[in-house]
Parts: sequence; structure tokens; C-alpha cells
Amino acid sequence: MWARRVRIIVATSLALVAAPRAPLAQETDLATEIVEAFNRLFGTHPGARANHAKGIVATGSFVPTTEAASLSRSALFAGPPVRATVRFSDATGRPDIPDGAKAANPHGLAVKFHLSDGSETDIVLNSLKFFPVATAEELRDLLVATAESPPGAPEPTKLVQFLASHPNVPRASATATTPTSFAEEEYRGINAFVLVSKSGGRQAVRFMATPERIAHLEPAEAEKRPPSFLIDELGTRLARGPVTFHLQAQLAKPGDPTADPSRPWPDGNRVVDLGALTIDRRAPDSAAAEKALLFLPGRVTDGIEPSDDPMIAARDAVYAVSFARRAQ
Repeated sequence: MWARRVRIIVATSLALVAAPRAPLAQETDLATEIVEAFNRLFGTHPGARANHAKGIVATGSFVPTTEAASLSRSALFAGPPVRATVRFSDATGRPDIPDGAKAANPHGLAVKFHLSDGSETDIVLNSLKFFPVATAEELRDLLVATAESPPGAPEPTKLVQFLASHPNVPRASATATTPTSFAEEEYRGINAFVLVSKSGGRQAVRFMATPERIAHLEPAEAEKRPPSFLIDELGTRLARGPVTFHLQAQLAKPGDPTADPSRPWPDGNRVVDLGALTIDRRAPDSAAAEKALLFLPGRVTDGIEPSDDPMIAARDAVYAVSFARRAQ
């Protein structure tokens, strides 16, 4: 049972793009191992992402709140509307996965903000509430264990052995189910970032994107839906009118862990509304647009900094390896 669950989880971690800095040699080696483990699980599909391969691109704008500007000096929160490109996606490296399949969870939302000075900053989210493992090394080992535990493998399988020492994996898996619409899902950032104010104040946060309505399907109902029902529904919905998410920041309290994405912060932590992300239309050629798009968890602008979470740099290194391969 958990082999199926893990295939859901391992698909969420990375949304494959180029790195914001040159990765260290050891990061590159580990990133290559992770990409190859994804390929072992889901197959190699030329031109497609190794994970979150199936998706849809749309465009819109972001209008920040005054409270966002008080927390961060970033140009993203300076006041004027900011153009945005977004990509919703299914998990796994299969570009033909049915949207309602269990393995298509967790779904992803990546946002690229186009700032007025020509620079960009990205936020990469998914529908897991926390990550299944703490480090990139553990992610690699989880992927390898899953790949080496096909149906019929002798018990205890490599995956069963891994789960015995990593009970957080099934807990994380249980937090993601199929939404009724890409527009009716809450997406979370698994990594902590630091907002820096004009006065130099520093606040650790985890980003969230919350829709006007959250709704999910029972697994049996989800699997009955057409193969691309989420993608088709979003296109139809946008033709009727815009979709709005509230970009939010969950604020860390003293003592909350920032270096471990597998440890969620308490639900009672304060959540601040950073602004409205309004998505108004599907990209005219979504397939072509997503091939050129590079979303980076670590691509941030002044006023937003990576925390001490090493998974941010590890994800960036994986994106660099994977993008180079799919661009060939």
C-alpha cells in the first residue's frame, strides 16, 4: 500500500529548472542521482520534466497588501501590480498521467513574477503540507527504494525498510488528495524563506497560496474523471472569468525549525495576507510556454532570502540538471 503512497510523494519535490548560481560539485553529483532516480520511477520522456511533467500555463497579475510591504522591502511588494506567469501541474514524470490518478497528487503551483526592472522572482508550491524527508540525500534514497520495490518484490522490500525508519513519509502523503479544480486547491511552500524589511527586520516565513474555495474529490470519484479534467476545467473556468488566490506567509515563531522541510510549523502560527494573485487567462500555447519556463525555488529578489534550509540549494541543483536534459 505504501509503495503507491510513496509514488505520490516523491513526485512533488521538484519542478525542474535551471539554478540561480553555479552548484557545488557535490550538489551536482547528488542532483544527477536524484534526476536519474525520478527517471527510473517514471521513465524518460524527451522534452518533459522529470517530475510534474504534465501541466498548464496561465498568466495574470499580483497586487500586494500594505502589510506585505511592512514585512519585506522586495519590489514584489512595493505596490504596483506585478505581471505573473503560473503553471499548475500533476505529480510524476509521466506527461500522460490522468489528472485524477492517486499518483498525480500532490499537485503543484509555480509562480514567476515579472518585476518592473526586468528581473524575476519565483515561488514554487505544492499541495503537500510538509515534505516527506528532511534532506536531499534522504529524497534520493526514498526514490531509489521506491524504484527497487516493484509489485511482487520480495518482502520486506527496500521501500518497506526505508519507511520503517522514516515514518514521516506516509504522514506527508496523507496530506494530499485530488482537488475538484486546480483553482480550488491550497498550495504550500515546503521551504522556509526570510523576509527582510526596509529597517532590516527579519522574519522567517513559509509561503502559501489559498483560493477562494477549497474542495477535494473522493479517490474513487477522482479516478472516474476524464484524463485531463483538471486542465480542461481550468481553461473553461478562465474563459468565464479570473481565478484569485491569496498569497500568504505563515510566520515562524522563535524556535520553529527553518532548516527541515519535513517539520511543519504549528497551525496556530500567524498567517499574513501578502496580496492577491489574479489569474485571468490560459497561455495561448501552453505546451510551448511550459518548455521555456524555468521556475526556481531559490530565485528571489532583494528583500526575500533563502533560509538555512539546505534543501533550497539542493532543489536548484536538481532543476539545473533536469532542465539541461529536457532542453536537449
